Amino acid sequence: MDRMWSPWRAEYVSDAAHRTPDEGESVFTTLLNEDNDVENLILWRGEHVFVIMNLYPYNNGHLLIVPYRQVDAYHALTSDEQKAIATTIDRCIGWLREAFSPQGFNVGMNLGAAAGAGIPEHLHMHVVPRWNGDTNFMTTTAETRVLPEDLSSTYQKLRAVIEDPAASADSP
Repeated sequence: MDRMWSPWRAEYVSDAAHRTPDEGESVFTTLLNEDNDVENLILWRGEHVFVIMNLYPYNNGHLLIVPYRQVDAYHALTSDEQKAIATTIDRCIGWLREAFSPQGFNVGMNLGAAAGAGIPEHLHMHVVPRWNGDTNFMTTTAETRVLPEDLSSTYQKLRAVIEDPAASADSP
């Protein structure tokens, strides 16, 4: 049996029972409506999309770009929403470069349950920072990811970059 110690998750797990989305509402919509960005790991709100940290990240800094409007298909997005996703990818990459100096990025969508979408009813773009050698023996032999930093510390580092006008000067 695999066990990883992550005490900062206890509060989230205990609160999860109280978070039940309204009928037909995605977890993203529920989090937006709570208006508690720090607790819900929402980093930034734009006109058409927002950026939230992945609660179950592949790597520290794993970000999700989500349209406010709950849609499950890319063709259902308006052209403004599609453009906002594209420009926000660039924005996220800039923030992650400034905060963590990754050596690469994975960027993409899983559209539909068959494609591996964890929340298929509300499409979202993944932006995952990568470093040379970030796959280690734990991943390859135990199928377990080890994250070197808790989510709240990663959130604070990214918020500091987002709020720094000098760091955001080159971002769209």
